[in-house]
Amino acid sequence: MTDYYYDNLSTVLGAMEVKASSCGVKSIHFVDSIKTPRANAITDIAKQQLLEYFAKERTVFDLPMEVDGTDFQQSVWQALVRIPYGQTCTYGDIAKTINNPKGMRAVGLANGKNPLTIVVPCHRVVGANGKLTGYAHGTERKAKLLAMESESLF
Repeated sequence: MTDYYYDNLSTVLGAMEVKASSCGVKSIHFVDSIKTPRANAITDIAKQQLLEYFAKERTVFDLPMEVDGTDFQQSVWQALVRIPYGQTCTYGDIAKTINNPKGMRAVGLANGKNPLTIVVPCHRVVGANGKLTGYAHGTERKAKLLAMESESLF
């Protein structure tokens, strides 16, 4: 049985939970309630990098990750990581990037299953018309994340 470790952080957009194994980060999500922390070195690193992100001191994450997902989901998540800070792209752009140009809906579904919110920046994906669509943690949070990233850094 794998031991999991948890830690919480408070952000301007609400409480977040970081879950990790002894090998890597398993999930990062906004949560309504927090668990009693049971942290390890990996949750500590993830928490620190997230705090730096919210303080506008970090635009790229460097974390060991251990996420579960299908090969397709993994390919979508890898494409999401390449979206530059402060920029957006469409579901169609991601579908083309992973050589599945008609897979916009499947990309949207994979986005919705993203276990590492912010670190794997699914909030940077918008509809073909530029509108904010679908975000597991609400389009209001998505809008605030994009607005935060569009402000000048440092």
